[in-house]
Amino acid sequence: MKRIADLYVRVSTDEQADRGYSQRNQEEMLRKYCDINSIEIRNVIYEDHSAKTFNRPQWKRLLLNLKKLKNKSELVLFTKWDRFSRNAGDAYQMINILRKLGVEPQAIEQPLDLSIPENKMMLAFYLAAPEVENDRRALNTFHGMRRARKEGRYMGYAPVGYINRVKEDGTKYITFDQPEASILKWAFEELSKGIFNTEQVLHMAKEKGLKAGKNHFWRAIRNPLYCGKIVVPKYKDEDLRYVRGQHEALISESLFYKVQDVLDGRSRTYLPKSVASKPFPLRGFFLCPDCGKILTASISKGRHKYYPYYHCSAGCKFRINSETANDIFINNLKQYIPIPEIKNVYTSVLSECYKEQTKEIFEEKNKIITQIKDYENRISHARDLLATQQIEAGDYRDMKSDYGDMVNRLELKLSAIETDSKDIEGLLKTGIENLLKLNEYYETGDWAESRDLIGSIYPENFTISENEFRTARVNEVVWLIYYINKQIALNKKGTKKNISSLSQVVAGTGLEPVTFGL
Repeated sequence: MKRIADLYVRVSTDEQADRGYSQRNQEEMLRKYCDINSIEIRNVIYEDHSAKTFNRPQWKRLLLNLKKLKNKSELVLFTKWDRFSRNAGDAYQMINILRKLGVEPQAIEQPLDLSIPENKMMLAFYLAAPEVENDRRALNTFHGMRRARKEGRYMGYAPVGYINRVKEDGTKYITFDQPEASILKWAFEELSKGIFNTEQVLHMAKEKGLKAGKNHFWRAIRNPLYCGKIVVPKYKDEDLRYVRGQHEALISESLFYKVQDVLDGRSRTYLPKSVASKPFPLRGFFLCPDCGKILTASISKGRHKYYPYYHCSAGCKFRINSETANDIFINNLKQYIPIPEIKNVYTSVLSECYKEQTKEIFEEKNKIITQIKDYENRISHARDLLATQQIEAGDYRDMKSDYGDMVNRLELKLSAIETDSKDIEGLLKTGIENLLKLNEYYETGDWAESRDLIGSIYPENFTISENEFRTARVNEVVWLIYYINKQIALNKKGTKKNISSLSQVVAGTGLEPVTFGL
């Protein structure tokens, strides 16, 4: 009586290309073996899946059939044991399962009579050899990719804003993928301002044409690749580190770390969570005067029309009509508009004030240098403690990583201060022209521009109480415009004050160079 067998033909893509393990070749050998040994073929199963585990679609289907049609097949034939499995532990377990079903697995090129105990040693060798080969290949690939990363090469599919390219010599690299690269750069700049949160910036970026989902966008704005760095992960006794990449950076390091500070909450105490639209441009900046919580907004249906309101969601009953709140806000905004006839005076006074305040830059530089030296001394002290065995090597690596990161950020901050050589006269003239259109810009601009304006003028959240606009502080430049307007108003009333002396009065307010972007 003929024995009945199922033929199992498995290939994997790399082996099929490199070693010629074609399905037709395996099937031909198995059929020839069955003809010679008078074995009846029941089914031929074709598999294109890795042998690292038995979680393979066709194998699971074969096993299910063997359980349903018990005793209908006596053999499962394959060419070699590595076609069956490349994991010794899983293979032994599967052999026991097949035996309970009355089925004997057998490799025609490596035949073993498993009823003989000594043959199990040969089986272990046949199974372990491909597993070792797999592990060695994976390890070689890992070390090769790690070496490439250390040399600054990006490995894998290009992230958002970049595209994979190949040079004439076959070298692979990544370069900018326009227009997505420009849009992503704009997104970094918007996030650094701290006006909009990631969802809002992503929403605006998609409107500009960015093709990225929420998860991809979040990973992108956290990825140092965009400032020209390649991450080399921690491995054994090697610490995680960043190396200069061979690709072109999309943004500067200082901008990247500024965005990280905003995302980590170190730059601004609050990032508005909701995407505001008119008639609610103040949502996210507007505090409840009773409980101090951020006000939300909604539209209530009246008897004849709809009424927009800002209201509190923290349990208190405060609410204010949106139109009323917007009018109060605009009236407050008007006091910061320069007087057109004397716009040159503002430029002159603010320029003198700026020059006076830049003296503080040297103090800031010295402060940063002192902090850098302090962290470097801490690293040195930790090294001494490690040398004298007072701390563990793991503790030293953690301290070195933390302090090293702080030194890197401080050095970037220092370089940003040292390279800040702005044309203050030109910036002031542009800023004054923009402030002259302040009221118009707020009322006619779209919701994103309006909120950008609010965030730049009011660094902290504000409130309205008893129809009075109240805020902790405003942008320093805008405050100086208000101060100059006030002094001019006093002059008109008869108070004698030389306008050229205003810079000495306002110099103590703490004017910052970065605020001239208005």
